[in-house]
Amino acid sequence: MTRPDKRRQIMQAAEKLFTTRRFHEITTDDVAREAGVGKGTMYRYFADKDDLFFQTATAGLDELCEVVRRCVVGGRSFRGQLRGACEQIAGFFDRRKQLFRMMSAEDSRITLTRGSFVERWVAHRKKLVAAVGDIVRRGVEEGVIRDDLPADVLADFLLGMLRTRARDLEDAPAAVRRIEVIVDLFCHGAGRAPARAPRHAGARQTAASRRAVSRRIA
Repeated sequence: MTRPDKRRQIMQAAEKLFTTRRFHEITTDDVAREAGVGKGTMYRYFADKDDLFFQTATAGLDELCEVVRRCVVGGRSFRGQLRGACEQIAGFFDRRKQLFRMMSAEDSRITLTRGSFVERWVAHRKKLVAAVGDIVRRGVEEGVIRDDLPADVLADFLLGMLRTRARDLEDAPAAVRRIEVIVDLFCHGAGRAPARAPRHAGARQTAASRRAVSRRIA
């Protein structure tokens, strides 16, 4: 087995273990045993358990970033790109639940960490936000997305909606979890559209107004 394959094998074992037990309950021995490698082999690729957890989570972010970038296709409308990206991200979260939980856990843990881990995690996360932001900018160019907020901020909101769908709405009715619901909420918000008066009623009112003006002139 080549060196990259060994590294991936260890990360896959970590992905499995870190989502079945709490972080402090898992040892590097457990990971080595799950991966079928010696503990010394594991330390060729990872400095310690924190480094293993971090690298596994950031590899997931990079995978997701590539998934999103493939959705940015020339000639495709903003709505088509947005829907495609949301479907791919949601599918990734659904297929890789363990990895998604690791990424969510790292987001929480990173707030308690200092030093290079924070900087590296933020750098990886910014890549994903930028990839989604490229799609949002297409919507701004087409005039269907507001331009008073930075595209990357709107991209962060969208990713938050997709994380909520995966994390908190796993058991929600299928109609709630539909990707079109996310797309519609993102594009149009949660507010109800203002009620419009029927066209024929408006026509009657306009005609009545004209008659009233005519009487005053007469």
